[in-house]
Amino acid sequence: MAAADESLIEYPCDFPIKIMGKTAPGFAQAVVEVVKRHAPDFDPASVEMRTSRQSKYLSLTCTVRATSREQLDALYQALCDHPLVVMVL
Repeated sequence: MAAADESLIEYPCDFPIKIMGKTAPGFAQAVVEVVKRHAPDFDPASVEMRTSRQSKYLSLTCTVRATSREQLDALYQALCDHPLVVMVL
């Protein structure tokens, strides 16, 4: 059994993060800015976008080159703290 501080992820690796929020002007740009702050080599052109059936919500999938657990934890926290973000997976 793995210890609590051991990671099942080997770094560096490509790591997809799904970010959901209400469809609003600037949502995708705001998410990209947060992601780039924590993963400077992130390519905004790689963002996958999907709207909900009634277009109320927008889902973005950003695949970052993760270099450490600390980097991912900080990125998740920054995204969760953003006022336009509803959920991060």
